[in-house]
Amino acid sequence: MSPSNTQAKAFEVNFDGIVGPTHNYAGLSFGNVASTAHGGRVSSPKQAALQGLEKAWALHEMGLKQGVIPPQERPHIPTLRALGFCGSDSEILNQSARCAPQLLAAVSSASSMWVANACTVSPYTDTEDGKTHITPANLLSMFHRSIEPPTTGRLLRAIFSVDSFVHHQPLPAAPSFSDEGAANHTRLCADYSQAGVELFVYGDDLSNRAAGPRKYPARQTLPASQAIARSHGLNPDKVVFARQNPNAIDHGVFHNDVIAVGNLDLLFHHELAFADTQSVYGQLSTALGSDLQVIAVPVDAISLEDAVRSYLFNSQLLAVPGQQGALLVVPEECREVPSVYEYLTALEGESPLIDKVRFFDLRQSMKNGGGPACLRLRVVMSEQQIAETVADVLMTESLYRQLRHWIESHYRDRLTMNDLQDPNLLNECRIALDELTQLLKIGSVYDFQRR
Repeated sequence: MSPSNTQAKAFEVNFDGIVGPTHNYAGLSFGNVASTAHGGRVSSPKQAALQGLEKAWALHEMGLKQGVIPPQERPHIPTLRALGFCGSDSEILNQSARCAPQLLAAVSSASSMWVANACTVSPYTDTEDGKTHITPANLLSMFHRSIEPPTTGRLLRAIFSVDSFVHHQPLPAAPSFSDEGAANHTRLCADYSQAGVELFVYGDDLSNRAAGPRKYPARQTLPASQAIARSHGLNPDKVVFARQNPNAIDHGVFHNDVIAVGNLDLLFHHELAFADTQSVYGQLSTALGSDLQVIAVPVDAISLEDAVRSYLFNSQLLAVPGQQGALLVVPEECREVPSVYEYLTALEGESPLIDKVRFFDLRQSMKNGGGPACLRLRVVMSEQQIAETVADVLMTESLYRQLRHWIESHYRDRLTMNDLQDPNLLNECRIALDELTQLLKIGSVYDFQRR
């Protein structure tokens, strides 16, 4: 039964991606400056997973609704088989390591941890049929991510399994419909229980390529965003499509969530985030039916280079129960960039819109180009939807302790690129994920479980 009373209490639930056991630095993401810069370094999957879990637990302790989304099976042997490798799993690992190490690196990526790219979610308050609509991103702009959608779809259907959710197929896997999910989507509203405005940000409208970036590719297209808005049954008067500043993309802002973040009626962004900022403000204010609250950071305070280096805007903007202003969750790297730290110090002390800035150590994820915002998927849920969630994915002290024990039991302390061909790593990952699906009560969602 769908939540018919849109005035019933609703919450924003942040579902954090659990970092997978094959977390490594292969430098696969062209246009992501941090990913490229750290390619080939030694990683620590255990440290990465624990850093993400500690952030989720800390926010739960502050009274926020938190959930988790499990990682995907990696290395992904079915993809290697589809690409012509054959034999046993061990033989396929050996062949790919010898003949196509970049393919092995790609099918071993733990990139599904950045669940901001998992899908686009339109809550029941915004849709024509009063149900929450979910469309997995096709992620076709990067090969290592394009293999995620089938498993992503199964995971989302297992977690959001009740009738009040509608699960769509990913958009067609064609360049015209390149879709990177919620990393380019922001929902603004007066209250979570009320209808909101959905802001879709794109880098390519397909009609004027000269207006696009020159150095790095635009990963989100306007036709993709329009298709999702249509299929989700959104009110056209409550949808805004905005073009990303191409100069920002060329500075390494590969997704909009690297340069802007919004929550409730507040939009926090860099001055150079959008191609036409005043138009975005006007459209959002009209759609909201009220004035938009804005914190626009001027370029003379923080350059695009410093914004990307610190990941200031890949932050979480959160409404903490009992606090008047917002909580801004930022990575530790923001302390290390003088212009950013100076700005945040002033912001916390002077802005009535921000009560607190909190720093988190997410360095393992950050080295691959993903900060606090990349690691979480926001889903507005009614009390009824939360109560009907069968999967054990909503954060409690018991789940936190079980997940911590699971990570410490199954994850390696360090991982090199050469380790990806180790059959023992594949077996370790499968054993860990099989145990995790039982812990989270999500059933058989992985290819190795379904054979």
